[in-house]
Amino acid sequence: MRARPIALLTSCFLLHLGCGEDPRPGADTETGAQTTLDSGLTPGSDSNDATTAPTTGGSDSGTGTMGQDPTGMSSETGQDVTTADPPGTTTEDPPDTTTGGGDPVPGALCEPIPKCDAAPPTIPGQGAPESDLSRGRDMFYVEGEEQWVLAKFTKWGFPADKDIEGSPVHLFLDRGCAGVWEELGVAITTVEGEHAPVQGVDDSGGRVYYKISQSDELEPGRHRVHGVVEEFWNTVDIIIDVVPAGAPIFVSDVDGTLTTSENEEAWDFLLGDIPEANPFAAEALSLLASKGYRPMYLTARPEWLDRRTREFVALRGFPAGIIHTTLTYTGGMGDTAVAYKSGEFQLLKDKGLVPTWLFGNKDSDAEAFESTMIPTDHRVLFQFTDAVYGARRIDSYQELLAEFEALPDLCDR
Repeated sequence: MRARPIALLTSCFLLHLGCGEDPRPGADTETGAQTTLDSGLTPGSDSNDATTAPTTGGSDSGTGTMGQDPTGMSSETGQDVTTADPPGTTTEDPPDTTTGGGDPVPGALCEPIPKCDAAPPTIPGQGAPESDLSRGRDMFYVEGEEQWVLAKFTKWGFPADKDIEGSPVHLFLDRGCAGVWEELGVAITTVEGEHAPVQGVDDSGGRVYYKISQSDELEPGRHRVHGVVEEFWNTVDIIIDVVPAGAPIFVSDVDGTLTTSENEEAWDFLLGDIPEANPFAAEALSLLASKGYRPMYLTARPEWLDRRTREFVALRGFPAGIIHTTLTYTGGMGDTAVAYKSGEFQLLKDKGLVPTWLFGNKDSDAEAFESTMIPTDHRVLFQFTDAVYGARRIDSYQELLAEFEALPDLCDR
C-alpha cells in the first residue's frame, strides 16, 4: 500500500514508534517472487479474485454459532471470559523436550506445515476491498479450550484506520487447511467496549468475537478462517492451531531480530517494499520447525502491520506460524513492549504452552524473556549483550545451524 504524501510525516512517526529506534539511510528495493503467505493468501491476492464456493458446515447461513445471538457474540458478554483455565490444561512448565528417543513428543510438528492457500470464497455482490488494513488474530488453542474467531475490521486505510462498527461479517472455515470451505456463521463488528475481553483482546471497536460452537469444534491441527465484511468488502484471514498442552513451540521477535535493522520496516513501508532478513535466520528457524517445534512470531509492531508481517515471514522463507502484533494503533517500545510480550507469554503459560526457544535483539526482549523462566541458553539475543538477565548472545544465525541440526527429532523419525 502506498502512503499519500500528506500522511508521510504521520507515517514516519507511528512506524518509528512501533518498529524501532535506529533509522537507516537505505532500504530494500528487491521485490521477490510471489510466495504463499502464512495467512493463506499470496502477496497481492484478495477474496475478490476467488471463485471457490463454500459448503455448509452444519451452521445456518446468516447466523452465529449455536448458543449465540444473531450477531455471533457470546452470551457471556458481561463477563471476562479469560479468567479460568481451559479444561485439560496446566499452568506448569511443559515436559522437557531436549532429549529424544521413544514416542513423539505430544504436539510436536511432525507433518509438513499446511500451506492454507485455497482461494477464499466470496459472497453475493462482493466487490473490491475498500482497504487492506483489517486484521485477524492467529491463535494457539489447546484441546478442550473454548475456540474463538478474533478479528478487527477498519476502513479508510492508513493513517485513518477507522473502526467499522455494527457491520455483518461473513465467516468461512477451511478445516484442516484441506481446501474445502464451509460457512461458519455471521458476526457483527462491535462498538468499543461492547464485548468482554477474550484471549487478552480488549474491545477497541470494530472487533469480531465469534465463539465456535461445539458442533463446529476444530480438531487438533492447523485451520484457516476467512472473513469478509459487508458493504466495505474488507477481508481478514486467521490461522488457528489446535494443540495439546505442553506442545513444543518457539517464539521470535521480528524487527531487528529477523529483519536486518530495528527500523527497516518503517522505511520499507513507505517505499512499498518488504524488509530483508538477517542471513541464516530463516535457515535456523526452519531447522527448529523441522525438529518438531511450532513457530510463533511475536512483535510489538502496530496491529495494522499484521499483513506486512505475514508477507515478511513468507517471502523471506521463514516457517509458517502463529503471528501476533500488539493490539494497538501505535505499537510498543521499551516498557510498553515488555508488558505486551510478558502478557503474551502469560497467556501461553495459562494454556500450558511454554516456549522452548526464544529469539530477540533488545533489552526489552531480554526482560520479557525473563518472565518465561526458561534456561538462559535458550533465550537467544541477536547482536545484543544482556548484562542483566544473562540471555545468550549470537552475532550470526550461522552459529546456531550445527547446534539445531544436532537437536533430537521430537517426532522420533
